[in-house]
Amino acid sequence: MLVHGQPYRTLWMTDDATVRIIDQRRLPWSFELLDLRSVADVAHAIRDMAVRGAGLIGATAAHGMALAAREAASPAELQRLALELTATRPTAVNLAWAVNRQLAAVAAAGFEKRVAVTLAEARRVADEDAAMCAAIGRHGLEVIRGIANQKPGRVVNVLTHCNAGWLAFVDHGSATSPVYAAHAAGIPVHVWVDETRPRSQGARLTAWELGQQGVPHTVIPDNTGGHLMQHGLVDLVITGADRVTRGGDVANKIGTYLKALAARDNGIPFYVALPSSTFDDTLTDGLREIPIEQRGEDEVTHLEGVAADGSVQTVRIVPEGSPAANYGFDVTPARLVTGLITERGITAPGLPGPE
Repeated sequence: MLVHGQPYRTLWMTDDATVRIIDQRRLPWSFELLDLRSVADVAHAIRDMAVRGAGLIGATAAHGMALAAREAASPAELQRLALELTATRPTAVNLAWAVNRQLAAVAAAGFEKRVAVTLAEARRVADEDAAMCAAIGRHGLEVIRGIANQKPGRVVNVLTHCNAGWLAFVDHGSATSPVYAAHAAGIPVHVWVDETRPRSQGARLTAWELGQQGVPHTVIPDNTGGHLMQHGLVDLVITGADRVTRGGDVANKIGTYLKALAARDNGIPFYVALPSSTFDDTLTDGLREIPIEQRGEDEVTHLEGVAADGSVQTVRIVPEGSPAANYGFDVTPARLVTGLITERGITAPGLPGPE
């Protein structure tokens, strides 16, 4: 996608085998690239959310395994480094999926070929992620087109939550990919962007990338979505996912469940866009089985922004001594999900995806 008119992916491997990423901690205040040269660098980038989003975490971990192959002198050391990567964040399934895919590739080719094999596999993971997200856009476009045909001449209003845009993947995104496809097709579309506290990924990241692509959008407080739905100002909701169970339960950024409830109450379709790498067929009950990450209090008690003098500052927004809980994700039951938009097509939750 575009940054200041130039095409970018969210990560790539340089000629000297360095993993280069867009440092999302700096957005939207500044656009900076960060080089990762070791497994420790990659683990820190994932844990500290320099990279975030299910697809991008997976692709970054796959590239981290390419660095691990250079660091590891034995199969046991490679396994240890793999565990270091998978321990960084628990909820998004793409992380372990990518690491295990690399381990399987090394096992099939032989440990002595690990460097070449993991490098090639990392590139495949990235290319597949971008291709799957582009396909999600094509399938989701038909949902938006269908709504546009029912209200000719009027704007299609999409509400999304958190950032499931191209910044959360290698390119295109999941929830935003249908929006970008509709915008490119000339369909008048507008996005209601949930701010998504506490880290404000919607206000900071989704709004920034939509602006870069020229897509009309409006940032709203997290609790505004229900009001907009009640007054006919939302035509559909599209979110991403960090893990989807065999039965179609969806783990996504905290607050997604409330949007699904409001959508159901107002008869508004609620879609979840995801690549097949985000499915976890080993789980059946999302509420009981999906691990929910709990992050540090500082993300709730403090807020970062640009001061009047242009400097980026962090300020405390709650009283000293008040504790804060920071659950990173919630689970939306399959019964509240209209459909899953995947690279293979659109399916109802709990059913096999289109072949």
